[in-house]
Order: sequence, then C-alpha cells, then structure tokens
Amino acid sequence: MADKTPIALTIAGSDSGGGAGIQADLKAMSANHAFGASVVTAITAQNTQAVTAVHAVPIDVVTAQIEAVLSDLDVGAIKLGMLFSLELIDAVASGLADFKGPIVVDPVMIAKSGDALLQDEAVAALQSKILPLATVLTPNLPEAARLLGVGEAASTDEMIRQGQALLGLGPAAVLMKGGHGAGDDCTDVLVGPQGPVLELSAKRVNTRNTHGTGCTYSAAIAAHLAQGKDLADAVSASHSYLKGAIAAADDLTIGEGHGPVHHFYKAWA
Repeated sequence: MADKTPIALTIAGSDSGGGAGIQADLKAMSANHAFGASVVTAITAQNTQAVTAVHAVPIDVVTAQIEAVLSDLDVGAIKLGMLFSLELIDAVASGLADFKGPIVVDPVMIAKSGDALLQDEAVAALQSKILPLATVLTPNLPEAARLLGVGEAASTDEMIRQGQALLGLGPAAVLMKGGHGAGDDCTDVLVGPQGPVLELSAKRVNTRNTHGTGCTYSAAIAAHLAQGKDLADAVSASHSYLKGAIAAADDLTIGEGHGPVHHFYKAWA
C-alpha cells in the first residue's frame, strides 16, 4: 500500500500568462511535493504587463468544481486566492462549510500591474465570510492596510500590530508579508493570538520578476500543511522556497513586464 499522497487544493483565478493565480499555485504545490487540484473562480486575460479582461466563472460551475474535488480527493489543505465578487465569496464559503483541514487565505485584491482583482463591494464579504475560515491569512502590506482601513505598516512593530488587529477579523493566524516595504531586507512576521510566532528575513533581490510571489508563497504553505507540518514549519519551508524562486527569477525570460519567479529552480538547475 503506497503512502498517502499529500493533496492541496487551490481555489483561485486563472492567469493566462502563467505567472500567478491557479497556474502559479499548481507549480508551487508540485515543487513543494504536493499534488495540486484546482477550482477556477475567474478567468483573466493577463500577461506580465496588464490584466485586460476578467470573466467570473458561473457560480454553479464553481460550486460543482468544489463538490467534485472534495467528494473524491482526500484534500489535506486548501489555498484561497482570487475570489473577485460577492457571489463567488458566498459560493466558496458555503462550499467549504464542512471542510475540516487547514485553509490558507491569500486576500488577492490587486495584480502586480495594478489592476483590480477584487470588486470593491466584495471586500466586506471577504472580511466577514472568508477570513474566519483561515488557518492563516497571508496579506502583503497594501492588502493588510486595506482590510483594516489604515495606512501601510512602515516597521516590523507596526506589522505585528496590524497582524494582531487582523486576528480580530477571525483568522487563527496572520502572516504579514514585508515584500512591499522599504530597506535592504524583507521581513515577514507570523502572528498568532499570543503575539509573534516567527520572524523571517531575507535580503531584497534586485529583480522586476516578482509576478505571482503572493500566490506562490501561500500555495507552498498549503502544500506543506497538506503534508502534515505545523504552521510555523510550513511557513518557514515556504519562505525558504520562495527566497530561492525569487533569486533565480532572472534565469527566466518571460514577457516584457513583471516576469514570474522561477517555481522549478531546483528541478531545472
């Protein structure tokens, strides 16, 4: 009898350019030794420079995808990405009502190009219906600020305070990501109910190829959680993986804008 295969499910939007969204999630899950399954919530016409169109998948099709996957596959962890609309948020929250495993919520709001990936009227629903499902919420600095209605954190102490404030919206833990901050180092802080759990820093890499970093990070965390790791170990392993993927990003030549990180830098070496 073979050992149980770790399975992670991503519920997110499709990026036709392949650098973010479902495509990045499945690459990151595979690179981190989990079988990736997917539920597509929206289809974007997207490349390294812009999002030119968004089509929300019909609600009944999203619901059918969730039911199909969870009724057959033994999913160990779920990552939620682009949910786009109030209706999609309602459908996903309802579809996951009976799921008992860990859920990683990446509150996707704006693409690297600056294009909106979450409708304004859906933010409150994301706060009230999705954040309470989260084993860990993984906002970058602009996303955390928007969820809280405050300015972006400018220091590690302020990141911790905002992470603690976000806990009040229902997630069990918050990973505050510092990639949008200033300085030579990028610092991420995992915050739990008792305060900071883990602080991880890396030297900032001088590259424009950072498309899909948030998707990749959260999907990798889901992959490690699906393998049974605890949250701190899953975050630490995923941080190390993402650091390598960013460092190797310039080994790829993809598009004319913000290219993707190198998901398979270990396998292609």
